[in-house]
Amino acid sequence: MSSRALIPLRFSVREHPILSLVAARVAISIPILFVVSILIFAATEVLPGDVASAVLGQSATPSALAALRAEFNLDQPAYLRYIDWLSGVLGGDLGTSFTSRRDITETISLRLGNTLVLAAATAIVTVPAAVFLGILSVYRHNGFLDRAVNAFTRATVALPEFFSGYLLIFVFAVTLGWLPSSAAVFRDMSPGARAVALILPCITLALAVIGHITTMTRAALLNVMSSPYIEMAELKGLSRWTIIRRHALPNAVGPIANVVALNLAYLVVGVVVVESVFVYPGMGQYMIDAVLRRDVPTVQACGLIFSVAYIVVNMLADIFALIANPRLRHPK
Repeated sequence: MSSRALIPLRFSVREHPILSLVAARVAISIPILFVVSILIFAATEVLPGDVASAVLGQSATPSALAALRAEFNLDQPAYLRYIDWLSGVLGGDLGTSFTSRRDITETISLRLGNTLVLAAATAIVTVPAAVFLGILSVYRHNGFLDRAVNAFTRATVALPEFFSGYLLIFVFAVTLGWLPSSAAVFRDMSPGARAVALILPCITLALAVIGHITTMTRAALLNVMSSPYIEMAELKGLSRWTIIRRHALPNAVGPIANVVALNLAYLVVGVVVVESVFVYPGMGQYMIDAVLRRDVPTVQACGLIFSVAYIVVNMLADIFALIANPRLRHPK
């Protein structure tokens, strides 16, 4: 056996640029989450009014208010309650609801599942359609189709979600009667009935994100199309579609992936308005109800989960963009 075979293999992250950059992104996300947790807790602390009075009502006696404050540690300093809350979160315990007295983790698991189903159903249709529209717009650059796609994307970006939602309800639920105005779903619903209930919320969310993805895809591809190697491919006689598919699109993956990730994060985080419009039992509606009831632990848990989802999706987009960069895949 050669002496080289006896040398132990050593693995170092520094020797692999991509792994080093991935580790850097992960390391940055941890302090960001810590700062976000402080901001979420502080934001709920500065809300006006007394939590105990909001939970028990104006007719509550002073002794009942004092007992509730002691039960939920509201009589302790804010920094002690933050440490107790953070330690519970790190241990997987999101706390107990002030109003329902139920474990928040159990309730959020079902609500989060509904939100993820809505976001996934929207993303499966919207992301491929938006990327295709961006590619089609570049393929017919400065033509009628390009101008039509630009007009469509600008219109969708300008429309707020609540306006699109109520407009869709008026047209398809009230006027035509084709679809239900409410997206209330239950455990015992059939898959077909659940799919029908999700149509209008999915269209509303799709209109909110398709314009951004299409516009960024078009801009990224046009930026690559002005490169010298694209001109060389054109001189070789390659068709415009072949140039876009083989040369432009692979080099525009990074910016496209970033904007897709941002919009995927929005599909999870920005569902508050859409779920409220369609009375969909997801995380957004759950958070709105908690704010109205001054259920502080529930608001904190929802805010933290939304923040984690947003940071994780963006971190994955950065990692994907780094891996898709040829200069990082083949370092010198």
